[in-house]
Amino acid sequence: MTPGASAIPGGTRFAVRARDAAAVWLCLFDGDDERRVAMVRAGDWFATDVPGVGPGQRYGYRAEGDWAPEDGRWFDPAKLLVDPYAVELDRRFIYDPSLTIRGADTAAIVPRSIVPSKTPLVPREAPRIDPARPIYELNVRGFTMLHPDVPEAQRGTIAALAHPSVVAHLTKIGVGAVELMPIVAWIDERHLPPLGLTNAWGYNPVVPMAIDPGLAPGGIAELRDTIAALHAAGIGVILDLVFNHSGESDRDGPILSLRGLDNRSYAHAPDGSLINDTGTGNTIDAGDAGVRDLILASLRHFASLGVDGFRFDLAPVIARSPGFDRHAPIFAAIAADPILADRVMIAEPWDIGPGGYQLGNFPSDWLEWNDRYRDDVRRFWRGDGSVGTLATRLMGSGDIFGSPTRSVNFLAAHDGFPLADLVAHVDRHNHANGEDNRDGHGENLSWNHGVEGPSDDPAIIAARDADLRALLATLFATRGHIQLTAGDEFGRSQRGNNNAYAQDNAIGWVDWAARDIAMEEHVAELARWRRARPAVYDPAVPDQATWLTLDGQPMTPKHWEAPDCPGFELRLEGATIRIDRPARQVTLE
Repeated sequence: MTPGASAIPGGTRFAVRARDAAAVWLCLFDGDDERRVAMVRAGDWFATDVPGVGPGQRYGYRAEGDWAPEDGRWFDPAKLLVDPYAVELDRRFIYDPSLTIRGADTAAIVPRSIVPSKTPLVPREAPRIDPARPIYELNVRGFTMLHPDVPEAQRGTIAALAHPSVVAHLTKIGVGAVELMPIVAWIDERHLPPLGLTNAWGYNPVVPMAIDPGLAPGGIAELRDTIAALHAAGIGVILDLVFNHSGESDRDGPILSLRGLDNRSYAHAPDGSLINDTGTGNTIDAGDAGVRDLILASLRHFASLGVDGFRFDLAPVIARSPGFDRHAPIFAAIAADPILADRVMIAEPWDIGPGGYQLGNFPSDWLEWNDRYRDDVRRFWRGDGSVGTLATRLMGSGDIFGSPTRSVNFLAAHDGFPLADLVAHVDRHNHANGEDNRDGHGENLSWNHGVEGPSDDPAIIAARDADLRALLATLFATRGHIQLTAGDEFGRSQRGNNNAYAQDNAIGWVDWAARDIAMEEHVAELARWRRARPAVYDPAVPDQATWLTLDGQPMTPKHWEAPDCPGFELRLEGATIRIDRPARQVTLE
């Protein structure tokens, strides 16, 4: 059974999985007029062939069956349901209380799936992801909303990433691949609209393939053409995908797609109740073969558009059933797939479920976000971390990954303080999020030089500038892949907000007018230095390091273990890295 909407001679075949449903209807829309077609059961699936229907047709589903949420069944034929295999939608999701009320019809507000046109295949090429050049994490909307060179109508869209000025900036700072925070259609969490807020990050998707119409008014073609433009500049594209939960949330959440069609297959405990290993109210069950098929289909779809790699949000979830298993079927399926086998896979190796912290435990061909690197480098430059630990992180965290390293090293990410706020705030300042400053990380391993927030004291400004330069130089001198978050190269601030997921405004948008050009030039020079020194970045280069004290003597166990050791000098083939903590300085030669 081919899922979703697929072309047949003279029409379209529709197929959807709904194992526990008593009946399913295909709903075809002409404007607001709805025509229902009864679908025929075929095992766990319902299908129908409709003559005369082709690309561009708007459609959805309705399903009838038991209403027993305590048993994992949420069937309500009043709910219009989005096709889990949809690749385009006609509008964005909006939260409304009717989405949760049994018997309330939702056809007027739920997006309609669109029968897709045949998308031209992109020629397969090797992934453009290289440890010599940084991965650059960005939020499509927040990155471009204030860009002065991007036409106003194009700001906030995927197409804006292909603008020559944007590409020129990425090239200047040596970006090897952009990692796009979620671009598939998402819905606001229900507590946000009453606060006048919206989800700005997209980590609350409803279906895994349909691009959010607000980010891509041009649909699939807009994403494909933007990827091509970035590729032409030598820049790869990584998509951050969320396969761990659905935006349908907890028991009081909306009925939009998976919940209304086949909830007991997609998200359930043995007794039918929801699992919450994600902190969002539900957890998708990748132990189910149909769920794995949907994940694989999503990856293939984006790979066929030219995507070079994928970052998996809360990745232990895809290998749980119920406990984490590094030999889970999903890993073997990806490795054996001819379309996916050479794509770069990156795990965020933790969730909040039992045994959820799995750093270093993913398959040997996966990269992993390394929060130990983030925390230990922050501690060192804050003044309470050891030189021995810093040296281990600098060389790729062999204590975690062995050799060659699989570490994706980062100092800041979307979740937490930007780098400039890291050295200016000890405390979070998240009052704008409407949760009485209770949300976000409480401990940030940050510091402020005695003044919380902005300062006009020249000494404090200079100290913070030195800290940022030292942090950035440490990152660019690290073995393995490195990752920079958009705007950290020129001092972007979120005004002390370390959880700006709901700030689709000046707090969360990159302020291009306030760029620290000197810091930006510093990062560009760091990028050039790194690219010219394989012994620094290449995970496969043999470790032939010479470690010296700052006065040129061989490092001994006494130096490594001394809490007051001021730093070291590391010599590699063609490179010297000098770390001087008291001077707040990293010298690279």
